Amino acid sequence: MELREIGIDEAGKGPVIGSLFVAGVLNFEGLEEIGVKDSKRLSPKKREYLAKLIEEATEVHLVVMTASEIDEGRKTHTLNEIMVDLFSAVIMHFQPDKAFVDAADVNPDRFAANLKSCFNKEEAEREIEIISESKADERYPVVSAASIVAKVHRDRSIRQLEAEIGVEIGSGYPADPKTIQFLKRLLKEKEDIPPYVRRSWKTVERNL
Repeated sequence: MELREIGIDEAGKGPVIGSLFVAGVLNFEGLEEIGVKDSKRLSPKKREYLAKLIEEATEVHLVVMTASEIDEGRKTHTLNEIMVDLFSAVIMHFQPDKAFVDAADVNPDRFAANLKSCFNKEEAEREIEIISESKADERYPVVSAASIVAKVHRDRSIRQLEAEIGVEIGSGYPADPKTIQFLKRLLKEKEDIPPYVRRSWKTVERNL
């Protein structure tokens, strides 16, 4: 019987604005031939094209956490613990034999151990092998595919947010001058911080 393998990656862990996306992709024949690579090394147009191919060719599962949900979660959990919960939710959805994950922790072995402890609690249907590595999206095509899907959905959500509020906000990351300019103006003009801004981020405190 063929092994059921998945790749998992996230987009939007660090931004001060917008939601966090974790994508899982079921491995499929021909994946390497379509030219997947780490999403950061692809143009937005190429990412959109590849995401469409991936979503048409195999099973994809997305878990999304909004900015306000992240803020609420951080009252009782670290961001690393939240990432473990989100990655675990993707793994439990697929019930694979093997999961290749881009470690959302500086210690990949610890991340794998924390994921496995979640399965013990949730009583996974099978023994799951976890391959947890930093920059796994550069080594394993199935993780590259997950990276592309997560990034495309994250970018779409930011463009949709811009359309709703009628202002350019950049990428949403603290290192983006356009984002910081938008954030400073927003915090100056509004008494209440909008729900799409991660108020628990130090970037917000610094610009209040």
